[in-house]
Amino acid sequence: MKIALIHDWLNGMRGGEKVLEIFCELYPTATIYTLLYEPEKVSETIRNMRVISSGVLPRLPFGRAKYRQYLPLFPTLIEQFDLREYDLIISTSHCVAKGIIPGPQSTHICYCFTPMRYIWDLYHDYFSGEQHSWLWNLFIPPVIHYLRLWDRLSSDRVDYFIADSQHVANKIKKYYRREATVIYPPVDTSFYQPTQSNPEEDYYLVVSAFVPYKRIELAIQAFNRNGKRLKLAGNGPELKRLHRIATSAQIEFLGWVDDQTLRTLYSGCRALIFPGVEDFGITPLEAMSCGRPVIAYRKGGVVESVIDTVTGIFFDEPTPEAINHAITRFEQTTFSSEQIRQHALKFDKQRFIDQIERYIETIMSKMNN
Repeated sequence: MKIALIHDWLNGMRGGEKVLEIFCELYPTATIYTLLYEPEKVSETIRNMRVISSGVLPRLPFGRAKYRQYLPLFPTLIEQFDLREYDLIISTSHCVAKGIIPGPQSTHICYCFTPMRYIWDLYHDYFSGEQHSWLWNLFIPPVIHYLRLWDRLSSDRVDYFIADSQHVANKIKKYYRREATVIYPPVDTSFYQPTQSNPEEDYYLVVSAFVPYKRIELAIQAFNRNGKRLKLAGNGPELKRLHRIATSAQIEFLGWVDDQTLRTLYSGCRALIFPGVEDFGITPLEAMSCGRPVIAYRKGGVVESVIDTVTGIFFDEPTPEAINHAITRFEQTTFSSEQIRQHALKFDKQRFIDQIERYIETIMSKMNN
């Protein structure tokens, strides 16, 4: 059986790439197709695969650094891959990967992290607002309209959808009018576990890309007011703005950190602060795998992984005041690190592998009968 793996772009190791890694382990002879490939920024597991990239984006002005600016080209680029020879196509998609054109005999399974958030539920966060010029606001709406039409129509090329949370399954139903099976993404619980040499310290932690929809400014504003210690691990286009917002000397920006440092930070924090709305959210489970609770906005995929007053505390309004109220509740609640970790183990890597293998075997046996 010839197998192709489709991924939007490969220039880092985020949650989506960790899911792709497992598909690489399951199907080591598969070929990966992607819009942009920077091998030095991905794991050895992915580098060992045969990878075919479109080759167009790196040749465009600032194509590597500002590839997202070419979003209107992505549908055309992803459709250029010739996949007629493959029996099984697995796309891991949050943008356009699911829009490939499969061969007539191919079975296409999409593991969907989210329908393209730029054009659907987070459109106004990314593209609208008074901060843009009138020319920008004249140009963008018709482009987004085209992308919505393409995204909806190309969803018909998928035979079976897998969603990484019920929250995403609901969005697939709303935007694509398709049903999806929920299989939660994997957490490396064998790596993310409490470190004996790093006892709990008196700081809270944010681990995130610094982009608008993550709402990191809410956490910073909360800690400006409460005077408690906050460490932020991550990077992104919002970094300078967030630095300007942070007026408390107790707020520390750590930049990007490696996995070993991140594990130490998780293990030593009082709690992870999670102020945004995520389709699932791997970082809360990594923190819980290290035995640490999560203080999270009660919306999105995180409600499927955090249990209020058992593995964390929820707040119900996206405001600094609500975060500080949740921190007060948190500090008045007793948590068990062992109980938190035991909960996280329900989302471990082997569970994901077992569920994915069973699902694909069932689909392929059905197609062959």
